[in-house]
Order: sequence, then structure tokens, then C-alpha cells
Amino acid sequence: MSYKLFIPGPIAVSEKTLRAMSQPMIGHRSTDFVALYQSIQPDLQALMYTTDPVYISTSSAWGSMEGSLRNVVQKKVLNCMNGAFSDKWNDVSLRDGLQATALKFEWGQPVDPEAVRAELSKGGYDAITIIHNETSCGCMTDLATVMKVVREFPDVISIVDTVSSFSALPIKKDELGIDVLITGSQKALALPPGLSLLSVSKRALERAAKTPGRGYYFDFLEFQKNHEAGMTPSTPVIPLIYALKSKIEDIKAEGIENRYARHVHLNNTVRDHVLAKGFKLFPKEGYGSVTLNCFANNLGYDLAALNKILKSKHGLVIDGGYGKLKGKTFRISNMGDETPETIAAMLKAFDVALAETPKLAA
Repeated sequence: MSYKLFIPGPIAVSEKTLRAMSQPMIGHRSTDFVALYQSIQPDLQALMYTTDPVYISTSSAWGSMEGSLRNVVQKKVLNCMNGAFSDKWNDVSLRDGLQATALKFEWGQPVDPEAVRAELSKGGYDAITIIHNETSCGCMTDLATVMKVVREFPDVISIVDTVSSFSALPIKKDELGIDVLITGSQKALALPPGLSLLSVSKRALERAAKTPGRGYYFDFLEFQKNHEAGMTPSTPVIPLIYALKSKIEDIKAEGIENRYARHVHLNNTVRDHVLAKGFKLFPKEGYGSVTLNCFANNLGYDLAALNKILKSKHGLVIDGGYGKLKGKTFRISNMGDETPETIAAMLKAFDVALAETPKLAA
């Protein structure tokens, strides 16, 4: 049976977006592709609040996240860790043979700017990784306060993952001083998986030019050289680029400020509704995501049973907790193309299914 995703990615994809993907193929070295690539650049730059180019990578965001490390880290990277995916970035750093320090916070706690300052002050760092919106636990770090600290250390190149926050709230790359801003297609952009977008500052490009062993597929210099010709270094996933162009049309039609406001409104709607049932929000108060809610399962429901009911009887699924939080938390997405009507229908189904769900034995 078909069912709708209210998990934090991949999320539901609209019929308009799916239709956009069915357009005829074009040569990726043709003038038609150059026109397609160049037509979306100004809008991508506007969404990232940057004058730097926005590269298009045929990969998950993790490809760009790992590739960024290989482009800019020559000495040591500071990995800010407060959830499953930021923890993984440290593992990736170590697997790449890099010197890496794990700056750990409890899952659900935001990255502390003072802790960042204290560690960077020790010296020896030339890069830092930060996940803006830690999807695994629904915690959104105050990026402005952290980046204010990072800017105090001019040798440190910042790499920021905005995979589940990009386009749902303003992330002003140039104003914040972010060197490498990365996002993916399958979350707030409401596209199928398989596409990553990254915008790279001039100083990050300059660092890359002096960094050995950065490889080819995610080489910033290859991206830049091809970007100047209106192309990508390797064969791009053209259907997803068509979909991206269609999504940009949707965003412009809605209006970016309206899009931001819609995400906040829907997020609050879900949060208020579920909290009223006695559940608690998992992340630290004031640092909850605006694209999803991660709730503590403090009432002890069988989340696997809840999701089974939601899927079989109501045609939708939520998330029953990620990694070490599986069964202990549940996550409900409101990102992408959701509306007050779709969220209301989901919450109605949630209420009915919850009433049928058993609690786990104490």
C-alpha cells in the first residue's frame, strides 16, 4: 500500500515535483544543460544569502560533507557533536585519517559557543564542522552565536550542515561568515534523495588549492572550474535538477517569508498538540527544530505498534526514534510542502492511533 511520510527525511514529494522529473533527458555537456544550470543559480544564491556560487553534487549530503573535510583540513578539525549525525561527522573525519577533536554535548543539547571558543583557543585547528539542525534529536543550534565565535579565529574554515533546515528558515551564509554551506534534497526542499548543494567561499577555495589528497569527485576546484562553464564535474542527476528548478518555482510563488512563517506555524501546531497529551519535548527548551519535533516517549507507548497502526489504518508513518533514542523518542516532520490541512489530518490520525496503542510494561 502507499503511505505518506511524516518522518524527518525523505519526506513526501508533490505530484508537481514528480512530473518535473519526467522531462526528456538532455546532454549534460549540452547548451541545454548549461541553460538549466545557470537558470537556477541566482535563486540558489538568494536562498543561501550568498554571492558565492552554489555547486550541484550528484550525491547525498554526506558526500559533500566528507569531501569538504578533504578539501580544507590540513591540520586539525573540531567536530561539534550533539546528536547522531554530528557524531558521525567525527567518525568520518577519523576514517579520512584526519586529526580530529570531538567536542561532545549531550544529544538534544545545542552546541555551546563558549565551549567552541575554549577549544579553538587551544590552537592548531584549521576547520570546524557544525550541524545546524541535528535531525536525530530535533535540536537546532543557535548558528549566529556559534559563528560569531568562529569568526574570532580567521584560520578556521567553517563547514555547516543545513540539510534539514535549509529553505525553512533564513540561513544567511555570507553575513554569518560560513565558508562551506551544505544541504541535501530530501528534507526541507521536499525532493527525492540524491542531490546535494554546497556553496563555498573564496577562502575555502584558496585552502583547497593548497590541500593535497582532496580527490576528484568532491574537489572544490573541479566544481568551480565546471561551474564557470555552467556544468558539473561529473554526470549530474538531471531529473533531480529539473525537480529542483520546479521547487524553486514553488518557493518563489509562495514567497520565502511566507514559507518561513508556514514552517514555524506548522511546527508549533504539532508541538502544542502533542505536548497537550502529556508528552515532553526532547531537546533543550528554546532549541527545538522548526522542521520537526522530537518528543520524549515519557508516557511509555509502544512506538513500533503506534507506527504499525498509523501505516496500516491511516496511510502514514512517523519516526519511532533514531539510533540510541529508538523507542525513547518519536519524531514528526512538518517540513517541505505540508499545509495546515495535511498537518491537521496527520494529527487526527495520530490521536486515533494513539488511543489504540498499548503502553510498554514498566
